Amino acid sequence: MISINILSQISAILLTLVLSIIFLVSGIYYSRKYKGLNNYLIANRNVGMFPLTTSFVSSALGAWILFGPASAATWGGIGAVIGYALGTAFPLLILIMLGSKFRNSFPKAKTLIEVIRLKFGKQLFKLILFLTIFYMVIFLIAEVTAVSILVNYISGTSLWITALIVVTSSLVYTLYGGLRASIFTDSIQFIVFIILLVIAVSFLVSFNSTQFNFEFIKLNKPNLLSTKYLPNFTAGLTFFIAVAATNLFHQGNWQRVYAAKNNIILRKSLLISFFLIIPIVFFMGFSGLVAASIDSNVIPDLAFFSLLFKDQTSLLSVIVIVLGISLTISSIDTLINAISSLIINDGNKIINFKGNYFKLSNYLIILLSIIVFVVASKGLSILYLFLLADLFCCSAVLTVFYSFFNKSISEKNAYISIIFGIAVGLLFFPSPDFSKSILVGILFPIDFFPSFISQSLLFLSFLIATFLPIFTWKIK
Repeated sequence: MISINILSQISAILLTLVLSIIFLVSGIYYSRKYKGLNNYLIANRNVGMFPLTTSFVSSALGAWILFGPASAATWGGIGAVIGYALGTAFPLLILIMLGSKFRNSFPKAKTLIEVIRLKFGKQLFKLILFLTIFYMVIFLIAEVTAVSILVNYISGTSLWITALIVVTSSLVYTLYGGLRASIFTDSIQFIVFIILLVIAVSFLVSFNSTQFNFEFIKLNKPNLLSTKYLPNFTAGLTFFIAVAATNLFHQGNWQRVYAAKNNIILRKSLLISFFLIIPIVFFMGFSGLVAASIDSNVIPDLAFFSLLFKDQTSLLSVIVIVLGISLTISSIDTLINAISSLIINDGNKIINFKGNYFKLSNYLIILLSIIVFVVASKGLSILYLFLLADLFCCSAVLTVFYSFFNKSISEKNAYISIIFGIAVGLLFFPSPDFSKSILVGILFPIDFFPSFISQSLLFLSFLIATFLPIFTWKIK
């Protein structure tokens, strides 16, 4: 694992510990006056515009934005940058339409899974519950892994130390204060994040003032901007479909939809969040285009940092660690509370447990956090699992959400269409080295297929999983 050791390990650990404790104490102190299950799950349906907006943004933008968009840009070009930015923000536009509709049609609901159960029944409900939890667990592991690698890169700190600190602190205040604590700390993290991002961006642009523009990219890496470069289209569409679809199944978003004080506040918060997220993710992706234009051999995951730490300074390393911890904890507490809410609200339809589901949720979340800690400590790349979770969500997104506008889609239609989308999508889903798939290269030789298919397996798998289910909606 690469480490540039700008900051000492002791300094990095102390910084991580102090930040985590600040968020922990803040979350507990604020939420202690808000008791009860309604506060824990949906903040008593009484959240105003500013905290709701900051919470939507903070929950959407985890530590992944320091790695993902820039990494994708180094091989997917401007298309990947645009796809990532729009894919991250687009679900918020959808929630403007669906959020008010769900709040009006199912006013007492607390989760998306509950709404699906009320509309369809127990069979489809179980399938979507599995897809949702699988996706959020992978997201949780990815966040902890990303920040652990970040602190290791800057200081050489062992991955398990960072993972232990951020998981434990997030777990303590989130299990105590629930959604109230998560939304309050999100507001703090949002302010910290915006201030530090502005500072980091100013450093980034000043260090690379003659290179941070489209002309430099066009001169040194023209294919990344070219309309003839196929990945500009396939990568862009892949990221848009994958990120947008999975975020619609993020229970953390649906908790906030039901937590809004009223529909007007919800719509305004979502719209503001949409316009805040796009330029942030686009800029992070653009840094990857510049990094690849400067050094074609740049390590994709470190593209952003290769520019930021060109002139290594301790101040910048402190800023980046604070930025990374803030981003990570804001996502972790959202995910922990989201998974907990599903267990509390919908677990009794799956698990026959005679005790208190709130306590059961705490036990399961603690067990899950131990698993997350162990996996994140290994520093493994979970991109492949993330993509697999994305594929599952893509197969369900159109069927589930269109069914609320088209009454003719029955539970049987929906179940068959989702399974069909997953099955055929998996036939094209690439192997871990992205060289072949079950259909292309295993069942049939790669030579049987046009080069476009063999070179665009990920794109085709998402395209098929997302849109093929439409053709099964009329099955009786």
